[in-house]
Amino acid sequence: MNILGLIPARGGSKGLPRKNLAPLAGRPLIAHTIEAAKASRALGRVVVSTEDEEIARSARNWGAETPFLRPAELAADTAGALPVMRHAMEALEAEGWRADVLVYLQPTSPLRRARHIDGAVDLLIAQGADTVVSVIPVPHQFNPVSLLRLENGLLKPYLPQDTPILRRQDKPEVWARNGPAVLACTREVIMKQGLIYGQRTLPFFMSPEESLDIDSAFDLALVEWALASGLLPE
Repeated sequence: MNILGLIPARGGSKGLPRKNLAPLAGRPLIAHTIEAAKASRALGRVVVSTEDEEIARSARNWGAETPFLRPAELAADTAGALPVMRHAMEALEAEGWRADVLVYLQPTSPLRRARHIDGAVDLLIAQGADTVVSVIPVPHQFNPVSLLRLENGLLKPYLPQDTPILRRQDKPEVWARNGPAVLACTREVIMKQGLIYGQRTLPFFMSPEESLDIDSAFDLALVEWALASGLLPE
């Protein structure tokens, strides 16, 4: 079975300019994801999809492949993940290599490790799933029963008015994608069904501490501190 690790890394990030090359613990941000992918026993190839020559050079320096440059239209703010996945799979198939499973690894999740990648792939294969996505528990204050909306400047319950207000320990357990840090999909669901999340989508559980996601300079500083603290799980 051919399993592709695909790292999307466009050059035009807005919140933190040139984010994928931003220094983090002495290495560019993208290097942390490349290192985790290279250490994975599951991945057959580690490919970076970018339209940016500088990012491509950095990716190669850290051991990833860049067999193609992504078209500019797939690097715009409005470009979704599915077209990027399909482009990569089609480009690799054109050179004679076909991925049976694609694992999408965003560089903005630098605390994801090889064990998370391997765990998600193992789950996908063992359970015959279409998709496996990494998730974290939603903190109780962000639970749907705790949410409010604005109506004419006044706060109203987000859920229907007769929804009971529950104690913290009684609130339903809900989960959120953590970036996602790991997203594994079969070729069938991506190329034939035109989906990312197939009918059999399973969760891969990660802790909030290893799910820090970088969108801003503050996030980058927080992860830098976390890495230096020695408090992160191995």
